[in-house]
Amino acid sequence: MPKDSAAQPPSWRHGITRYQWLVLFVAWLGWVFDSMDATIYAIVLHPALEELLGVSAAGGVANHEAIGPEVIGWYGGIIFSIFLVGWALGGVLFGIVADYIGRTKTLIVTILIYAVFTGLAALSETWWHLAIYRFVTALGIGGEWASGAVIVAEVWPEEKRAKAASILQSAWAAGFFLAAAINLLLRGYGWRVLFVVGILPAFVSVLIFVWVKEPERWVKARTKELVSGAVRRAKLPELFHGHLRRPTLVGSVLAFVAVFGLWGATNWTPTLIGALPELQGLARTELAGYVSYAIMALNAGALAGYLSFGPLADRFGRRPVFALMCAGSLVMLPVTFLTPHAYTHVLLLLPILGFFNNGIFSGFPIYLPELYPTRLRATGAGFCFNAGRVLASTGPFLTGFLVATLGSFGRAASAIALIYVVGLAVLPFAPETRGRPLPE
Repeated sequence: MPKDSAAQPPSWRHGITRYQWLVLFVAWLGWVFDSMDATIYAIVLHPALEELLGVSAAGGVANHEAIGPEVIGWYGGIIFSIFLVGWALGGVLFGIVADYIGRTKTLIVTILIYAVFTGLAALSETWWHLAIYRFVTALGIGGEWASGAVIVAEVWPEEKRAKAASILQSAWAAGFFLAAAINLLLRGYGWRVLFVVGILPAFVSVLIFVWVKEPERWVKARTKELVSGAVRRAKLPELFHGHLRRPTLVGSVLAFVAVFGLWGATNWTPTLIGALPELQGLARTELAGYVSYAIMALNAGALAGYLSFGPLADRFGRRPVFALMCAGSLVMLPVTFLTPHAYTHVLLLLPILGFFNNGIFSGFPIYLPELYPTRLRATGAGFCFNAGRVLASTGPFLTGFLVATLGSFGRAASAIALIYVVGLAVLPFAPETRGRPLPE
């Protein structure tokens, strides 16, 4: 006999309104294109710098033979570092802006910034042109995360917020898949065309302008400030006073660890693939196909990690899941970058690495908004998630140095993996927020 449908527990999606899904969708879409943008640079790093540095070295004539992997690693690390500094500044600055002018308006502005300047990167004539375009692009990417994560947290129901944040973070994996697919389709057209495609997110800002309003939580908090005359010009110092000091420090360190590990090691995966002995001598277009499939394998695992963090955090708590992701990353980075000598081995290991190393990022749109009251939520979340990027910006630069010193990307990535010990050490001091409503 079939069971009585009334006895079945309702799906976690029960009761969610169409508008709440809409807010999650547009924020998700904005983050998809953020990810696509960052991945495009990782994919085109070698051919772009090979051309730009070769032209500079040859006085205006392309000279690819003179540009070795050490040179690419050095200048690529510098541009990665500049990009992360811009991301950090944008996240902190636009987090403050989102608390003043609203989450929706800030989301529109930041998406336009990173879309336009990604497209302009196609006009680069020297490596430092590319560095400048990437810096401004990063300002928009950092700000988009702060406003997008907070608007989802404030619009969705309290008991379903963690699952919504996991879905939001899954956009990063979707962006990786999108960039890899575009690379496969356009691999014969050169690296500049990929940057031109990066203009597409501008259309998302139109959707947000038409469909999304400011969250009621923010409107009430802002109105209360204006009526009481308690509007303050500088909110950052408040993050380090009273009961907010500890969560601010812990949240910033956790984000630093995650970003340092990702950009200092995992995002060098395309270069690792190119260094495999069996792929030496392949034409650039052929190698691009292998790189794209590797990125897809990494992000298949990442997608599972993103979607798993929310349900696991609801069941076991935020701190235990952060610990799981740190420990898994600590183990899997050296295993993935040092042990395999064949392309098929790499494809088997990358999904496991992606689950931990990328999956940890789902914790931040869940955890950081839960630490701050409404009037400081975007400022606090934006600061914690991005302030550590200034220090983490040394990760790519350090990796380039370690490659030159240790002789391979595998050894360099394994050394970078030790940063996850810091994450495990700070977690006992992290406030547990499972089951608590957003502070007002």
